[in-house]
Amino acid sequence: MSVLTVGVDLAAEPPRTALARLDWSPGRAHLTRLDLGADDATCLEAMITADKTGIDCPLGWPAPFIDFITAHREGNVTVPPGVPGLTWRRALTHRLTDHVVQTRTGLRPLSPSADRIGHTTMRCAALLAGLASYGHPVDRRGTGAVAEVYPAASLKLWGLPHQGYKRSRNLSSLNTLVDRLKSSAPWLDLASFEPLCRKSDDALDAVICALTARAAALGKTTTPGPEESATAATEGWITLPTTPLADLAP
Repeated sequence: MSVLTVGVDLAAEPPRTALARLDWSPGRAHLTRLDLGADDATCLEAMITADKTGIDCPLGWPAPFIDFITAHREGNVTVPPGVPGLTWRRALTHRLTDHVVQTRTGLRPLSPSADRIGHTTMRCAALLAGLASYGHPVDRRGTGAVAEVYPAASLKLWGLPHQGYKRSRNLSSLNTLVDRLKSSAPWLDLASFEPLCRKSDDALDAVICALTARAAALGKTTTPGPEESATAATEGWITLPTTPLADLAP
């Protein structure tokens, strides 16, 4: 039986957004679609048809940040006495899952409340609302139609190069990563899209998102524990692979 996973390397606007579609059949994962410049309609159409989608973007904002801006709207902001400004502001910038990822991998995700990725998070929120309107369950903990993923963390946990392959000046490193990926996953067929993967890090990240979506669909990624679940339901949860890449072989 064929299974479809989609990976979306989301950006604030379509030109830097990449979308990958992997069709999983016995013995092979076939890359059947790889788009650069994916707009909202393209992303939503693919997400609706997928068995699981992995999105590289925060699915929510830190709960303390939401509380802070709500209090500010009402004119009731209180500053912790005796705490330096930088210290208490840091509590507003990163989510619970970001801290968990940093502890597990040493990588620190961008902040949806203090970095430019906040624009992308707004776009993602609209996509999730669109997906839900079509009757697809959206659980920000990653158990529904969508899982939040982090390509750099997936690559690191799979023992693959995870840094230094971004931007055109690092094309040689990007090509090395593609070579290593193909060697580690001989069942992965990049088909006619391999040249694009070797030219665009956004395109390759979308493929990594689709691979991580496969891990999430198989139950081979991290999930929030009982004490983390309520927070993750609003903030989002980055699903990290818990098994080697080889375990995803169809």
